This record gives sequence, structure tokens and C-alpha cells, in this order.
Amino acid sequence: MSWKFEPLQVKERTLLPVDFAITNWESIKPYYEALKNREINDSAQLNKWLQDVSELEAVLSEDVCWRQIRMTCDTTNKELEEAFTFFCTEIEPHIKPYAFELNKKLLDCPFVTELDKSLYFPYLRSVANAASLYRDANVPLQAEMSVLAQQYGAISGAMTVTVDDKVYTLQQAAKLLQNPDRALRENVFGAISSRRLTDKEKLNELFDKLLAIRQQIAVNAGFENYRDYKFRELGRFDYSVADCFAFHDAVKEHILPLQAMLTKHRQRRLGVDTMRPWDGDAEPAGTEPLRPFGTGAELAAKTVEVFSRLSPFFSSCIETMQQMNRLDLESRIGKAPGGYNCPLAETGVPFIFMNAAGTMGDVITMMHECGHAAHSFLSHPLPLTSLKEYPMEIAELASMSMELFSMEHWDVFFPDQTELHRAQLEEMERIITVLPWIATIDKYQHWLYTHPGHTVMEREAAWLEILGEFSTGVTDWSGHEEYRKNLWQKQLHLFEVPFYYIEYGIAQLGAVAMWRQYRTNKEQALTNYMDALSLGYTRTLGELYEVAGIRFDFSPAYIKELTDFVTPVLKEMGVEA
Repeated sequence: MSWKFEPLQVKERTLLPVDFAITNWESIKPYYEALKNREINDSAQLNKWLQDVSELEAVLSEDVCWRQIRMTCDTTNKELEEAFTFFCTEIEPHIKPYAFELNKKLLDCPFVTELDKSLYFPYLRSVANAASLYRDANVPLQAEMSVLAQQYGAISGAMTVTVDDKVYTLQQAAKLLQNPDRALRENVFGAISSRRLTDKEKLNELFDKLLAIRQQIAVNAGFENYRDYKFRELGRFDYSVADCFAFHDAVKEHILPLQAMLTKHRQRRLGVDTMRPWDGDAEPAGTEPLRPFGTGAELAAKTVEVFSRLSPFFSSCIETMQQMNRLDLESRIGKAPGGYNCPLAETGVPFIFMNAAGTMGDVITMMHECGHAAHSFLSHPLPLTSLKEYPMEIAELASMSMELFSMEHWDVFFPDQTELHRAQLEEMERIITVLPWIATIDKYQHWLYTHPGHTVMEREAAWLEILGEFSTGVTDWSGHEEYRKNLWQKQLHLFEVPFYYIEYGIAQLGAVAMWRQYRTNKEQALTNYMDALSLGYTRTLGELYEVAGIRFDFSPAYIKELTDFVTPVLKEMGVEA
């Protein structure tokens, strides 16, 4: 393999002092003023100006990322929340008008045509798009939206349940849903659903506020609804609303039958007459839940071992993150839910945050976030911060492909071959199961934002109708209809990052295609993967996927092609039709 890990070099600052600290807007403003007013008389000066803009963007980005990281690591610390809120309300609103002015300056510069189109085309396209969407009136609304969205993490992070006199976070409690004791599972499921429903109204009120702000942002920018505005803001140049609906239909036609097959396979293994919501992750009596690791430190150590077998480049990435204390892996009370890899633009070494509780799902999450981390490392040498701001369709390809690439080395977590095969089947189940859920969430978002002003009851009815479209009907939800009606509230993307979800589906299909390539030629597939990720966003999505050796395609015909590849793999794993 041609890729060799090199320690990342932090570029020497030429615009800002080395010890520059962001305290308030007034400390930053002179640099924006200087960039806005600087004369650019030739292409060399344009390149220097771009480098300085990039430096300022990197420093600001890393600062706000650290504020968010610290806040999510401890949602009980009000000072950390206030520090993040201060950036969102007192600094970011001042940055946006200047960013708009800098974008205009770049687009109007006569020397912009001399920039290398093979490197700058997607960036310049994004700059033009951002400039066309900018409205002064939206700046305070976007600041308010950022602050409100963070309330979801605070509300969810405070949720706990008590089982057998022990207090668990919801992530920790979910681990008990793997237990062979069906009565215990039912009790735990009931506790989790009751706890979520306790905050049902609070989350509905929060969501209504977010919906109203988002619709106003869209109207201010000249759009009829937030869906159409968000498609533009996300820079979805390579596919359309119609393509999303085609994806939904293809998942219904080709993926749902596989999900039904897997659910019935688990039902046979459990020996139950009817599948219930607390049976989906369970193992038969006498079969202990998979226990791949005990602590966050063990998870990190075993991850390094897996990646050292896959590619020394990947294991070096994780070891560097360990050395720089950029891993926070274990679940604890007061920690925000979920998991993420946060790129840090100036240093280039990202931060992985997750809520590990010792489950197989945690292994998958770790592999996933490490794929994102590898992407951060590989793209960091690109000359501008903006060239590393790649769209989610390629970012999630990085993470989901890593899950599948690493799978053959999971014996590090599961030395017993039977347990290894169980873990690998669980990953395949997750892939198949997540695609209908992605289609559900995406189609629901289309409804939410094309029906502004809807009531809570209308929202619940639409959710149940769409959820029904993408359900196999194998699992019996009777007695838990109220929880099912509000199941959408557990999806943080709806609150924090609207419309960021179908990217997972597009990338998941791409990851299956990458895995198909990997099973044919491992070395070539890994080289293609790393070559594509190193390009950041200097190519279109179609071109990036092509470098990776696959197609940017999520049509019904392509989804059928990939399910035709997966079906025999499932049969190899013992899944019967």
C-alpha cells in the first residue's frame, strides 16, 4: 500500500499571533477588516489572501469545536454551556456578514479564473452558493437556532432509568436489551420508553420553536419552505428531491424483504411466537450478550490492534489521538448522548466522542468514528481549510466503509469464532435495518418542512403513516403505541442537524460497494479508499466515488445490484429465507 503515516504538521501562523486567544468579537474584527480591505493585484496575492482566510477560519473553527466538545462531555457544567452559547450569540453572528463580504471579494476578484480548477471547482461553487443564500436577517435566527438545538443534548443527557435499584443512562440501559431474560428486557424497554415519554411535551415544544425559526430562515432567503432552502444550503448539487423519493421506493422494494428475513431469523433463534420491540437485539436463553470490551481504555487498545492489521496508517491515527487526549469513549451521567468525530481544523488531529457501555454496537460506533478520523488525517494536508469541508455523502462513506473493512479483524474483540460470527452477522443486520430507518427519517423530514405550521397531532399522524411504510410488520408493538408515535424524538439529527440523514443511506450503499471491492482485492480497495479521502472536497461527489472505485448511484437498479451481492453473504452466515 502506498500510504504511509506522517505526523501532521500544524501550519505556522502568518496572520494571527501564535498565542492569539478568542475572547470576544472585538479581538477578531481587525483581522476580518484587514482581509476585507486588502488589495489583490495578482494571482500570487490572491493565493496569499486565501491562505490567510484559511488560517483565520481554522483557528475560529477549532475554538468553537472545543467549546462544543467540552459542553457535550459535561452537560451539567453551566460554564461550558455558556462558553459555547457565547460563541454562537456574541461572535458567530458578527462573523457571518464578514464571511459573506469575503466570499463576494473572492468571486469578484479578476484573478479567480487563474486558480486551478481541478483543485478549486467544488470550493468556488460552494462559495457562490453560500453568497447567494446569505441574508442579514437570518444571522440572528441562525444563532438562536444553534443555541436551541443544543437543548436537545441537555434534555436527553439528563435521561436516566433505574433497573434493579441501579441508575443507568439510556445508552447503558439499552445494553440490557441484549439480555436473554425476556422479562428483564420488557421491563427495561418499558422503563426507557416511559422515561422518553416523560419529556415528550418538552421535546415537542423545542421542536416547534426550531421549525418556526427554520421556516422563517427559508422565507427570508426567498424559498417557499425549509426543505428547498436546506437542499441548497447543504450543496446538494449531485442529486435532487426526486432522487431521494426514488431511494425511499427502492428501499421499500429491495431492502425491507431482507430486513423481514433477518427479523424472522432472530425470531426462530429466540424461539418466540411473536417478536416484540424488546426482542430485536436479544440472544436466545443460555447465550450471553457479546461483551467485546470492559472499559474505554480497552476499547481503544483493541481498536488500535484491529487497525494495525488493516493498515498501520489507521492504527497510527488512533495512537496519535490517544497521545493527545482526543478520545472520550465511556457513557456517564451528564454526558450528551450519541457519538461523533469532530475534526479540528488547525491541528488536524480530531476528537472522538461516544457513549460506550461495552456492547457490540459500541464496537461498530468506534469503527465508524475512526473512519471519520482517518478522513480528517488524510485530508488535513490540503492547502485550505475550506477544501477539507467535504459533504456528508463522502464523509459517511469513509466511516461506514471502515466498519466493513475492519470486520474480518474483529477476532481481536471476539477470539471465539462463534462469537465472531455473531458479531459479523449483527453488523449485517444493522446495515440492513438502518436503511429503512434512514428512508423513514428522510421522508418524514420532507413532510415536516413542506407542511409548515402543522400541529403536533398532524405531525404524529404523518410519522405513523411514514413509519408504517418502512416497517416489516413482523414486530408486534401493541401496548406501546404511544411510544411508537413519538419514536422520532430519539433521532437527534431532527433537532440538531436537519436534513442530515439520507447521506447515511447514500454512503451505506457506497460502503457495501466498497466492501464488495474489498472482498475482491483488499490492497486496491484500501488504496482507492485512502486516495479518495485525501482529496477532501476538491472533486465532485461523483468524481470522489469514482476515485474510490465505485459509483455515486442510489437508483433502484443499483440498490438491487447491491442486495444481490448481500443476500448470498447473509446465507453464508446462516440466515435462511
